[in-house]
Amino acid sequence: MQRLGGIDSAFLYFETPTMHMHVGGLMLVDPSTMSKPYSYADLRAYIDGRMPLVAGFRRKLATVPLNLARPYWVEDPDFDLDYHLRRIAVPAPAGDKETADVVADILSRPLDRSRPMWEMWVVEGRADGLLAIVSKVHHSVIDGVTGANMMAELFDLEPDAAPRKAVPDHWEPERHPSEIELIGRAVYDVASRPVGVVKLLPSTLLGLGKIVNRRTRGAPGMPAPFTAPRTSFNATLTPHRIVSFVNVSLDDVKTVKTAFGVKVNDVVIAVASGALRRYLDKRGELPDRSLIAAIPVSVHDRSEDKDGTTKVSFMFSSLASDVDDPAER
Repeated sequence: MQRLGGIDSAFLYFETPTMHMHVGGLMLVDPSTMSKPYSYADLRAYIDGRMPLVAGFRRKLATVPLNLARPYWVEDPDFDLDYHLRRIAVPAPAGDKETADVVADILSRPLDRSRPMWEMWVVEGRADGLLAIVSKVHHSVIDGVTGANMMAELFDLEPDAAPRKAVPDHWEPERHPSEIELIGRAVYDVASRPVGVVKLLPSTLLGLGKIVNRRTRGAPGMPAPFTAPRTSFNATLTPHRIVSFVNVSLDDVKTVKTAFGVKVNDVVIAVASGALRRYLDKRGELPDRSLIAAIPVSVHDRSEDKDGTTKVSFMFSSLASDVDDPAER
């Protein structure tokens, strides 16, 4: 058993029936580059062989009664790959729009907390012959960095890549702990918590002081949260999600990056801001003040093992959506 960290647990506590806390991804794969015809059975066997590389995919939650302490990860004694790896066809005319609708439907449904909290959908039948693979993983299992690491372990970038060195599968299912056992662990955790709080207090106060100091000095580039103007996006959430996507050349993005002496992230944010600006302007809802974005930032140490740990913070940034000129923005 392994206890969840504070941020991992928060993603569970904050989840509601309308605000899902899973992370979604879409990959388009070209099976025509394979040395043999695609088959779902081969793909399933491939994913099954990679399970030892993604430890978090075979763990499920053990929740402490009354939430007296943070939950635990338990190696699922009833792990069933066929529950998590699913197969579906895209409806006609089977293009990007229809694929996006399938992705939206998948992401609109919460994950089952009684099982390892991930799903992978293989979407077949696209008109262009591409295979769509949709991943859905709860944010308590991964953040951006650990999610990228997991996908890199599961998939290769080249067709028929050389087999990786075999990784011994030492995975062993665990007995799900009883409520009495979980409460006993919680009592011990609560008893030892004051010591941890005392150790944490000095650094917390120091960090809070720095934030207050920056706010009072009016430090640029970090708007205060919850101060953005209201738009039609500020509405009651429902479980329904809408997905859409476009193709953007990475070479074009890098050209802009180089011309302005910025980073790829800066270009992406500016492009997204421009799209939001045009959308709101067409609806007659463009506010005079800029929208503010909460941008996730990894706080992983570069040298640490990033498997199964969520370490993310947020940076509040102006999108400069009140600026019409793209270069100025």
